[in-house]
Amino acid sequence: MNDNTSLDDASIVIAIDGPAASGKGTLARKLAKYLDLALLDTGALYRGTALSVLKVGGDPSDEMDALSAALRIGNADLNDPNLRNESTASAASKVAAIPSVREALLKYQHDFMKNPPDGKEGSILDGRDIGTVICPNATAKIFIIAETETRAKRRALEVFGTGYKTEEYDRILQDLKQRDERDQKRASAPLKAAEDAYLLDTTNSDIEAVFEKALGFILNKL
Repeated sequence: MNDNTSLDDASIVIAIDGPAASGKGTLARKLAKYLDLALLDTGALYRGTALSVLKVGGDPSDEMDALSAALRIGNADLNDPNLRNESTASAASKVAAIPSVREALLKYQHDFMKNPPDGKEGSILDGRDIGTVICPNATAKIFIIAETETRAKRRALEVFGTGYKTEEYDRILQDLKQRDERDQKRASAPLKAAEDAYLLDTTNSDIEAVFEKALGFILNKL
């Protein structure tokens, strides 16, 4: 896998990485709107691949099933409402651990960075390995973290609302722990902060505070 992606000098690329439910997606959307940059949720590529596998009764851990789905991925797959299901998210972590799947989806991400849609001057990509593998030469790199329990509560609220049950929270917490372990220990592009990434802990911060810190860091890099 080529990790020396070069971009035109005029291209702006903001890399936002972090574990599931850390708040990176919310931050990426807010920054993209404010800075008028194209946005790519790279996790949607893996969720779309996983969902495609599940729809045909395949095994997300099977390389052939997952790679076949990755090679067929298209824009329509990134807008399926079932992408946010917990079953899809869990399956996505499995397909993302397969090196050939990551390689297949690499070109899509590189093309997006080099040719941002809608005439944008740059792009924001959020995921697990943007600053370390997909674009190590990004203009600015941010790595979002939060305590696992906090992330589980956020995901429970997102999926079930304020009336979520204890067993629902416990199931999500266990799933996040398993996904973190897979993401951090996978042989290909493990989840980790780039050496030059700005580390932001969102455990006890609201989105406005996180946004202001991230924006200040980015503006100093532009």
